[in-house]
Amino acid sequence: MGSSGAPGGRTPHAGLRFVLVCLLVLLSGACGTPAADAPHNDTDVMFLQMGLAQIAEGERLAGIAEAGAGNTEIRTIAAELRTQWSAEAATMRDWLRGWGRPEAADPSAGAHAGHGDLHALREEDFQGLSGHRGADFDRAAVALLLGNLHNGMETIRMEVAGGSYPRAVDLAERMRAARQKQIQRLLALAAG
Repeated sequence: MGSSGAPGGRTPHAGLRFVLVCLLVLLSGACGTPAADAPHNDTDVMFLQMGLAQIAEGERLAGIAEAGAGNTEIRTIAAELRTQWSAEAATMRDWLRGWGRPEAADPSAGAHAGHGDLHALREEDFQGLSGHRGADFDRAAVALLLGNLHNGMETIRMEVAGGSYPRAVDLAERMRAARQKQIQRLLALAAG
């Protein structure tokens, strides 16, 4: 025992101090949640809303691909994407909540002028994929994953070019780097 009588020589208040420091860090916004008055623009909001929609459809697609693909590389990429998307979506939701904005974008026509569609996959795409087997399934899964990632890259480029919230722009740049590598791997599978 240390001189204080606490294990490791720590004072009895060290644990309380640690908890208070963590609470201050959380309250300061260091863990993903922006301050309500954080400088952001409509592009930042649209990036987060469209990103959440694309992630939701991507997670669904990757789940089907991970369960049904015969090629282990497809399953690996799908699992990686699902892990990344889970963390990204949590951050995106936190920022939108912090700004008092909805998670879903306005679905009305014209609300997304210059931003493209919210997402591109249709219910028939998911049903069609589930109807394939073997090599046909793998080819269809790769094609649909590439389509989803391409749509995501368009949204990411929009944020990098026009976003004003530095942490959202940084997230978009990190997403772009990761997605480019995954797209290259999927393109290699499609060519092989």
